[in-house]
Amino acid sequence: MVIITDTHAHLYSEAFDDDRSDMIERALKENVKRFFIPAIDSTYTEAMLQLEKEYPDNVFLMMGLHPTHVKENYKEELKHVEEMLAQRQFYAIGEIGIDLYWDKSTLSIQQEAFRHQIKLAKQYKLPIVIHCREAFDEIFEVLDKEKDDDLYGIFHCFAGNIEQAHQAISYNMKLGIGGVATFKNGKIDQFLNQIDLKHIVLETDSPYLAPVPYRGKRNESAYITKVLEKLAIIYGVTVEEIASVTTQNSKDIFKI
Repeated sequence: MVIITDTHAHLYSEAFDDDRSDMIERALKENVKRFFIPAIDSTYTEAMLQLEKEYPDNVFLMMGLHPTHVKENYKEELKHVEEMLAQRQFYAIGEIGIDLYWDKSTLSIQQEAFRHQIKLAKQYKLPIVIHCREAFDEIFEVLDKEKDDDLYGIFHCFAGNIEQAHQAISYNMKLGIGGVATFKNGKIDQFLNQIDLKHIVLETDSPYLAPVPYRGKRNESAYITKVLEKLAIIYGVTVEEIASVTTQNSKDIFKI
């Protein structure tokens, strides 16, 4: 079995405090050997660094400010992102973007934080990992202005339609595909086979968005195998091929 890459997992989440090492071992047994860890805000930085220390060969960190955590103190938080980037290596700026599901009133500062972090990504020659919830138009508007050879990354948890998929790809983005692909009403399974596999990476977004048959329960990286199996059916290829191509895609993005 080839190596499987989970390009988006919050393994430092409090949801794993009781069994984190067991949960990671379960994933490793399933050949999930690479975990890319998105940031949320400064309160999680220490836990992320600790996780990397415990699993140096498997855990790769991102740095960024999550759009739902863009609050009054967002400038301090962005300063923390800048300080961390200056100190050490990260593999992406993420997760960043716009979320209008929870709070539309913060749109302007979310846009500002998003643009600022895209500039940091370009400065450090890093990919961006985009969080988009009820905000495709707003995100595309920013990406339109920022589009150039230095803009690339992953559209995390992609759940849009085929037109939005093509538009995301046009900005040098891979589509992060996770549990939603297994949902009855997820819709992306209906057109995904029209998107070349070279544009796809796998993710869990653990502890969120568990795939069927675990939907509604805590998600974990081992469950990425359910996404893998679903994509093998959608594309009509072997599980091994899905794992191989998507891991290579993740290497092309993260450069490791």
